[in-house]
Amino acid sequence: MQFLICLHINPAVLDALTDDEKTAVQEGHGKFIETLKESGELLTTQALADPSQSAVVTVRGGKTVVTDGPFLEAKEHLGGFYLVDCEDRERAIELAALIPDAGIEGLGVEVRQVMFACGQLEA
Repeated sequence: MQFLICLHINPAVLDALTDDEKTAVQEGHGKFIETLKESGELLTTQALADPSQSAVVTVRGGKTVVTDGPFLEAKEHLGGFYLVDCEDRERAIELAALIPDAGIEGLGVEVRQVMFACGQLEA
């Protein structure tokens, strides 16, 4: 089963961390990636650019409108993700609990099952 583990970031929370805490988070992600590689459960991981660099695309009346910046004004944003292939939801939650962000008040780690990929339904 595939699961998307989403990392919800609050820049104010990250900015408040000490340099040592920031280093521990970075090293923790490195260890997490190695754990997933060793277990064969990592499909991919990506870190996303700051929402201020995003573009929101809408089509209205046949015209494309592009707006710079994030879609929603919020403190938190999607900062990155891990796509894993593991036995079940419980294992995905177990993996998510290993991510350093899960232990930091104000950050979020969300686990969501992938329902389909490449146009094929996977129940």
